[in-house]
Amino acid sequence: MFTGVLDLPWWGYVIHTLIVTHITIASVTIYLHRCQAHRALDLHPLASHFFRFWLWLTTGMVTKTWTAIHRKHHARCETAEDPHSPQILGIRKVLWEGAELYRKEGRNAETLEKYGRGTPDDWVERNLYSHDRLGIGSLLVVNFVLFGFIGITVWAVQMLWIPFFAAGVINGIGHWWGYRNFQPEDASTNIVPWGVLIGGEELHNNHHAYASSARFSIRWYEFDIGWYYILAMRALGLARVKKVAPAIRLATGKTRCDFATLQAVITHRYDVLARYARSLRRTCVEEIRSLEASAVTVDSAMPRRLLHMDAAALPPSDHHALSKSAVLATVFQMRQELTALWQRSSLTKEQLVRQLEDWCARAEASGIAALEEFSRRLRCYA
Repeated sequence: MFTGVLDLPWWGYVIHTLIVTHITIASVTIYLHRCQAHRALDLHPLASHFFRFWLWLTTGMVTKTWTAIHRKHHARCETAEDPHSPQILGIRKVLWEGAELYRKEGRNAETLEKYGRGTPDDWVERNLYSHDRLGIGSLLVVNFVLFGFIGITVWAVQMLWIPFFAAGVINGIGHWWGYRNFQPEDASTNIVPWGVLIGGEELHNNHHAYASSARFSIRWYEFDIGWYYILAMRALGLARVKKVAPAIRLATGKTRCDFATLQAVITHRYDVLARYARSLRRTCVEEIRSLEASAVTVDSAMPRRLLHMDAAALPPSDHHALSKSAVLATVFQMRQELTALWQRSSLTKEQLVRQLEDWCARAEASGIAALEEFSRRLRCYA
């Protein structure tokens, strides 16, 4: 049996496979995702071309196609137009058929035209890298020459790596299960704080909160290995970081809202909503227990709905409970008014500052201790 040019022990094939698949993951997250789709960094032509070549060889993905599909995902997230939302299509569909969903959307000329602008369009892209089968076919030949028949197995793993981890796990589980640091208007989650296999992409909720940030990690315990690769490339002159998520800054002792407060609240709006939910959850739970003692029908999931949904999404039973509790009604209504602050684009900044100040004044006069404390902290945003 032909064993190829390199005759490795079994663990040598495993290490080789892990290395080459990791380079592919790094190419996806650094080049396709952070650089091309979101313009969070610029890459030196040498680095950019390496990533293009490697992705052509190991995945057959075309830069314009991947970029367009991902941008559409952000623009139409969790709607019927989202190319791969498990909230719409179901987790099983996206997890196991994510690659097919990608190919289906890749055939949509309107998606490519609308969302694929600004991607490479040179001679090499048009005449070589756009031929996906040529790339992955070349890799099959190379693997066979190097490793013989076991090289075909290595090639098969390489072909399945991105479809499963990127198209399936990140697009599927990353919008279905995990923890959330922020409350963007979608179901994105962070799968785990530490994830070497998928290059930092597991911090998907952080990414949706700050989509144009080149760094995905936010909390001290989160590890974005893709970000460290970018730092190394920047030190070598191969990358230029354009934007990262801004840090939250508090001006302790601030007692009135100003334009800086408004700007900070809008910039960190998803963090503000997440903190609001955490701050008021216990209040909601305790109030619901009081309602249950009064024979009002409620369920254990009601606090989450009140702190995450708008009025149209609440079931009739929640509206009935709100009518029976001034505390729950206040908590819910104040959240709706807070989100409206960054949705009223027709108002002047002076009007928005006055509305924010009025919101804080009413929160601090509500008689709800947790709401008062949240408002006093909100005034300190700077």
